[in-house]
Order: sequence, then C-alpha cells, then structure tokens
Amino acid sequence: MTDPLSQLEDEVRRDLARIAHPRQPWLTPKTAPDGTEALDVLVVGAGQGGIATAFGLKRAKVDNVLVIDMAEAGREGPWRTFARMPTLRSPKDYTGPDLEVPSLTYEAWHTARFGADHWQALDLIGREEWAGYLDWVRRMTGARVRNGVELIGIDEAGPLLRATVREAGATRDIHTRRIVLATGQESGGSWHLPPAVEALPAHLRAHTCEDIDFAALEGKTVFVLGAGASAFDNAATALEAGAVVHLFTRRDKVQVIQPYRAITFAGFMRHLADLDDALRWKIMRHVLSLREGFPQHTYDRCARHDTFQLHVGAPWLSARADGDRVVIETPRGTMEGDYVIAGTGIDMDYAARPEFARFGSNIASWADRYQPPVEDADERLGRYPYLNDDFSFAEKHPGETPWISRVHLFAIAATMSFGPSGSSINAMTTAVPRLVSGITRGLFREDAPGFYEELLKYEVPQAVVPEADVIDHRRVKA
Repeated sequence: MTDPLSQLEDEVRRDLARIAHPRQPWLTPKTAPDGTEALDVLVVGAGQGGIATAFGLKRAKVDNVLVIDMAEAGREGPWRTFARMPTLRSPKDYTGPDLEVPSLTYEAWHTARFGADHWQALDLIGREEWAGYLDWVRRMTGARVRNGVELIGIDEAGPLLRATVREAGATRDIHTRRIVLATGQESGGSWHLPPAVEALPAHLRAHTCEDIDFAALEGKTVFVLGAGASAFDNAATALEAGAVVHLFTRRDKVQVIQPYRAITFAGFMRHLADLDDALRWKIMRHVLSLREGFPQHTYDRCARHDTFQLHVGAPWLSARADGDRVVIETPRGTMEGDYVIAGTGIDMDYAARPEFARFGSNIASWADRYQPPVEDADERLGRYPYLNDDFSFAEKHPGETPWISRVHLFAIAATMSFGPSGSSINAMTTAVPRLVSGITRGLFREDAPGFYEELLKYEVPQAVVPEADVIDHRRVKA
C-alpha cells in the first residue's frame, strides 16, 4: 500500500504539470567570459526565501538557476541553528513557499505525515517540523542547490554579473545575468552588539544568533539584554539549562503587541511598495518602532521558572568584566553575573558584508531618498536600503554603478521598502511573484530585440491547406 506522503508527492507532480503553462523556453542563452553558459539567475541563500524564489522562477520558465548557501545541507536558515523556540509564532494556516499550490502547503505535508486528526489538533507548527517541510519543498520543486559555497564579492562583467565565491577553500567566479540575495536576517549588515557588550571578553558574551553552549550555563547567572521574541527564546533556553536569568529592557513595559498581525492582509502585502515614500515611511516606522512582540506561550516558557526576573525601564548604562564576572550598571543599581546574551537585533552596515565591497558605498538608503518630518525621524531606519520596485538596489549617485539594478535583495533589509517580504512566511505568496515578475521583466527587456528578429523568422505552420482546395482569384479571369 502506498504511504500518504508518497501519494501526496505524486499529487504535487501532477499539480505542477497541470499549471506549467506556458511551457515554451524563452530566454536566450548567454556566454560567460570563459566560454561556458552563464546563469540566468544566481540565488544566494537556500533558506525558505531562496527556495521559494527558485520555485517561482521555475514556474516562469527561468530554469537556468543556481542556489548557493554557505551552510551544509539541512543547516540553511535559522531553523536548525539559532532559532530557539519550540514552535513557529505564525498561525498554522499561513501559506508560504508553496506559492499557492495546495498540494505543496505545510498543511498537506503535515497531514500526509501525521494524519488529519493531528493537523486539526495542532496549535502551532513545530520548528523542527517546519525545517523538515522546507527540505521537502526543496526536493519537490527541484531547486538546484550547492551547499558549502560562500559569496564573497559581486562585480559587473560587461552585460553579466560576476559573483566571486569560496568553495572548499578555493575561490572562483560564477557569471550570471541576475543575482538574488536571499540572505536572511544579516542581509544588509550585521548582527548588532552594543559597544559596551562587544567590548566584553568573548567568553563572557554572545549574540542570540551565535552558537551558545547552554549546558555550560547551568547554575550561572545570565543577563539577557533585549525583550524581543528572540531574547525571550534565549532566556527560556538558558532557564531550561538550569541558569538564573535576568532579562533587561530599556522600555517601561515589554512589547506584547505583534504589529505584523495587523498588516497581514492582501492589500498591504501586495501594495505597500506602491505607496508614496511619506506614507510608506510613516507606516513602517510605526511597525518597526514596536519591534516584534512575543506571544503568551513564549513568555510563559520563562515565567514558569522561579529563577527568572524581568527588569523593565532598565537600560544598561555600562558593562564591564571583573575577572570572569560581568558587572552591569542600570538606573536601579549595579548587578554582577556570569554571562551576557544580547538580543539586540541587526543593523544596516554594508561595510560588514564582503559581497558589497565593490558597490556598497553607492547603495541608495532611505535617508538618501526621503527626509521625514522631525517628529518621524529615525536614523536607524534611514540606513535601510531604498529598493526599486523589483527589489533591486538603487544607486545613491546615478551612473557610478548602474549594474546594481540587476542585484535584488530579498531578505530582512527589504522591510522598509516592502514590509514583510523575503524573510517572512506570511509574505511569500505575494512577495515572490513580485520579485519574479521584476526579474523576468528585466530579462525580457534585454532580450526583446532578439525576440523580435526571431519573430520575423517564425514560419511554423499549424495547418496544411492543399493547393487543390484553393481558388486563387488573382488567376481567375472574369
């Protein structure tokens, strides 16, 4: 008897065959400087955004696509690395990398694996199950992926782009027409550590994105800086390992409102980028000033421990090492602990990304393109890149690096321009089609003159009309 998952996979193949119109290949192959065929699109990042992008391109008959990821297979993205929550925070019925193909949804996969009753009883999707589902989507959509490949540079190469990569210790170039950076959280810069925390000895502190030996924290006093969802996740993991945890936020109360729930509707997801800059700025400034709130179960995971204390209105005025101890000062006094975990997010810093070395100084930011009223000013948000309508980079100084319009940013750094997009499950079914449409628009425009010449030569008949059945009135005398 065929198992339910195999049956589902057969259904996926049938569905993808049914919606494959139009099937005709349409891109003109391009030759790289070394004589090989250049890629049409190089996707950097094989997490959920990168795999969904490759799938969207495949449905648009852009087949010459390669996805690379510096991680080993199965370790792409956060789900098996620094994500430390037991379940996703999104409702279970959100769709994402399936791109609206019902048989590819998480619900279809989960039901095939665990049964319809299990799905009905499910509250939230398990993090490990989501990671397994993404592995399955990658396999079913046929993405061509190379793991262990790190992007270290992007430059122009005539009509092509040159991506310099490092693989197995060796450096080589990949030539392509377009590049999509689906590089997740740190896509436009780096994980942020406050200077005082960064100055601490490395063995006394970590960012939430890092590998942390939580078992070694048993019996220790841990200070967690920040009160976002990931800060609480790390606090809970430390508590479960047997640590005493103090979590600090400079705010007078913790953020429990999740603004992304308010903007998860079709109009916003599809058309935020179509609004004028002033309204886009106002909306996203409000959303991002709230940051990402945590749900009840995330707080309860910490609060069930007697060894947890939450400190509000407690910014760190200083932090220093005293031997193997950490001493912090807040407006409420001085405290000593053994370890610091910083849940302080990311910052836009192109100089921190080696792939931006050639053109980072010419990426237009929001501060370059829009000056908000004084009451709406936000220097941090002004550093976000100001992207074109196809997620591509815009130039700060037009004409210096025009080729960067062929580099598309589909990750967290696109948030100011597009709202939730490449890094958000709930946005994929709207964001991926927009990205793909922008890429194919550019490719078609470049190839259009050649298409016209081919059109003039097109002489494939679809019917045969015998000469004997034709009365040629030009040859009949009146």
